Amino acid sequence: MRGLHRHDAGQGRVGALSNTLEDFVIDYRLQGRTAIVTGGVSGIGLAVAEYLAASGASISVWDLKQDAVEQTAAQLRRRGIQAIGIALDVSDADAVEAAVQRTVEALGGVHVAVNNAGISGPAVSSGDHPLDAWKRVIDVNLTSVFLCQRAQIQAMRAAGGGSIINMASILGQVGYQGSAAYTAAKHGVVGLTQTAAWEHAADGIRVNAVGPGFIDTPLLQSMPAKARATLESRHALKRLGTAEEVAALVAWLASDAASFATGAYYPIDGGYLAV
Repeated sequence: MRGLHRHDAGQGRVGALSNTLEDFVIDYRLQGRTAIVTGGVSGIGLAVAEYLAASGASISVWDLKQDAVEQTAAQLRRRGIQAIGIALDVSDADAVEAAVQRTVEALGGVHVAVNNAGISGPAVSSGDHPLDAWKRVIDVNLTSVFLCQRAQIQAMRAAGGGSIINMASILGQVGYQGSAAYTAAKHGVVGLTQTAAWEHAADGIRVNAVGPGFIDTPLLQSMPAKARATLESRHALKRLGTAEEVAALVAWLASDAASFATGAYYPIDGGYLAV
């Protein structure tokens, strides 16, 4: 997985932490389990798919474009991982139900789900936010998590339990100027996560949320140097995070190593919220 080395979970922390975690990964022993990763062809989603695959999980990659999901699934299969790609709009309830069913049929069930798909929306104030843009951000960032989680829970019940990780944000805890719809959606994801964790603990299903800080993506790499430096300064570690650092936390939550973890919000933010 992009040069990842596998280590036993019982061995604890491996090696020194560099700017990324591409040089190692803990093996969380996910063999025999199937994971859905939405928004799985790039960024955090792709890193999550690779980390879960490195622990032996079969992967169902979901994203908008057929060629992109097929390419990502093919890359995983070349590494000996069972994988399929499904193109869909995760805000479409019927499409989500069909994608879960196809995953079950092709890979034998659903045991892990990472609801990562999302969009940012326009950078405008609450008083000037276009209604159509508001609805689209809420649909993709919140309603889709509800739709995916609902279908995944039904499949996990049949499988005897599982782990759902919903991708929130640091903006699931605080406000941010110019991001009204995104912030509202991510707060909603945290609430949905906590509620589902209580509702479905008896089904053997754990539900947690992850809250990344600002992650070093191609979009942020194109920022003017001064703006990037300002963004970095808002994190105690004085840098942006990496997709691999987020994926490492997700892989732990997906595994039995996190068997007592449910209903929680886990920031991975370089200290952004510690003020």
